[in-house]
Amino acid sequence: MNAENSPQKIRIKKGIYLLPNLFTSASLFCGFYSIIASFKEHFVPAAIAVLVAVVFDGLDGRIARLTNTTSKFGAEYDSLADIISFGIAPALLAYSWSLSIYGKWGWIVAFLFVLCGALRLARYNIQIGIVESSVFNGLPIPAAASVVAITVIFFSSDYVGVEGRFNNIFIMVFVIIVSLLMVSGVKYYSFKDMKLLSRKPFTIFFWLTVLMIIIVVEPEITFFVIILGYAISGPVWWLIKFDRQRYLAAKGRK
Repeated sequence: MNAENSPQKIRIKKGIYLLPNLFTSASLFCGFYSIIASFKEHFVPAAIAVLVAVVFDGLDGRIARLTNTTSKFGAEYDSLADIISFGIAPALLAYSWSLSIYGKWGWIVAFLFVLCGALRLARYNIQIGIVESSVFNGLPIPAAASVVAITVIFFSSDYVGVEGRFNNIFIMVFVIIVSLLMVSGVKYYSFKDMKLLSRKPFTIFFWLTVLMIIIVVEPEITFFVIILGYAISGPVWWLIKFDRQRYLAAKGRK
């Protein structure tokens, strides 16, 4: 029996699903635009483009699942788009905005962000279906990119008033910490078990409405607090669990 007539031959499906992959393309476009804007030192538009890419990235997977159009091609395309939009784009943004003054150390730190983002994506892809879906193992790369982007926006807003580049060693340390969080074993809530289409208590609707109003009134500081709070939530969650385990171990020895 030759290879062509073998029943084990894998047949390649022709064509791709349009809708989810168009959203992935939109995310990729935003990442590429962010890179161009960073080169031109248009830091706030570059940061906004990264955040818009995060929105499109969140929509493509959800639309694929809702319309039953998930595919191997879509998953691979999404990962390739992510490394550009959430790895290279925010790293170049951080480098152009703050890290370039430190010479080789600046671009090494920027590369560290790209490296950790790529490793984070690779680990996530092989852990699908293995680790529990309610948590992420390490800071997700879109969240890490959002932290960098919203920091640029916040420091460029009227609250801080930074114009153009911001040369501060704090940003270098900050980028290193965010990079290491991506490849850490710290758990982050994934929000995948949230059923937004089901009925919820009235109080949840009320507070979400209040949050929307606050976002409209003070978008820079609100998004900064929310995104940075999510990045911090993992280590805080780990410290609480560690302290609880230590307490239970001490209690058990008594």
